[in-house]
Amino acid sequence: MSALDLPFDADRMLDGLRPWIECESPTWDAAAVSRMMDLAARDLAAIGATVETIPGTQGFGTSIRASFPHPDQGKPGILVSGHMDTVHPIGTLETLPFRREGGLAYGPGIMDMKGGNYVFLEAMRQIGKAGLTTPLPVTFLFTPDEEVGTPATRGLIEDAARGQRAVLVPEPASPDGGAVIGRYAIARFDLLTQGRPSHAGWALKDGRSAIAAMAKRILQIEAMTTEDCTFSVGVIHAGQWVNCVSSSCRAEVLSMAKTQDDLDRGVAAMLALQGEEDGVEFIVTRGVTRPVWEPQPGTMALYDLARQLSSRIGFDLAAGSAGGGSDGNFTGAMGVPTLDSIGVRGKGLHTLNEHIDIASLSERARLAAGLLTEIQ
Repeated sequence: MSALDLPFDADRMLDGLRPWIECESPTWDAAAVSRMMDLAARDLAAIGATVETIPGTQGFGTSIRASFPHPDQGKPGILVSGHMDTVHPIGTLETLPFRREGGLAYGPGIMDMKGGNYVFLEAMRQIGKAGLTTPLPVTFLFTPDEEVGTPATRGLIEDAARGQRAVLVPEPASPDGGAVIGRYAIARFDLLTQGRPSHAGWALKDGRSAIAAMAKRILQIEAMTTEDCTFSVGVIHAGQWVNCVSSSCRAEVLSMAKTQDDLDRGVAAMLALQGEEDGVEFIVTRGVTRPVWEPQPGTMALYDLARQLSSRIGFDLAAGSAGGGSDGNFTGAMGVPTLDSIGVRGKGLHTLNEHIDIASLSERARLAAGLLTEIQ
């Protein structure tokens, strides 16, 4: 029996996925993410994997590493790399409950990326039930901090990927259903304005508003956006009392750059903004950066195999480089053959409309099974 002929049932897969979606796991809630890891660890152990729980660091939740029995265990093989954290805070289920509407299924994290992680687990389940084997040893690594740039587990991922034959990243498929064979760099920056406080009604002129200064800087920063390097301010924190001129304001910037040169220019432009103006100091601190991952021969060979498999399954698998950033940036930049965004198809990730095409569960499980049994 070919792995492509395994009896994947999208409805049964959705039933198995549901507990994962109803276990909310926002990045900043370490206990919640760790509960999700425990749930995944139980499911992995149930299909024969040896699961190791890795303690969290830097305030994040745990990670899990699952190894499947194989005579060549310990030798170069396949790493399935995924994250279990989501952008949705606890309580999102009240407004975005797990539900099925026709051919779509909704819920926090169902597209990014619990659906894809579950697809690969189901692929290994069916491979084992059918008595098939994978030519190479297979390891799963699920981590807790991807949505904030992977500050705590980048080293863990790179160590796990080093020397592997292939890394498969079941992030959601691209809008056209395609895979990702390269990613743009993603840089984060922390901004701080420091002004001078005063009573907003009694002595307004004595103050120097950190909020007003930050507002001007935000417009300046976002105006630097080009086709090759973008800047977006997504977080602002400031003020406690409306009758006080705020003395400090913090913000966070996300920048996407297509090439290393674009990244270097963008970083230089951000850092050059620092200084003092009208009594307000502006400080820029560079945060986590995902490196540029450019397509390489090993990755292209993986894609060629995936395209052949998808044709046999009955769909066309496009591919290209993309923004957005993932842990595939790290492994691809290392030169390890990496195929990304081979998870479920859907829309609305990171929104209250996040959903997947249910049929893509079985479709992508067949692709996963094919890759796991044919990569050598």
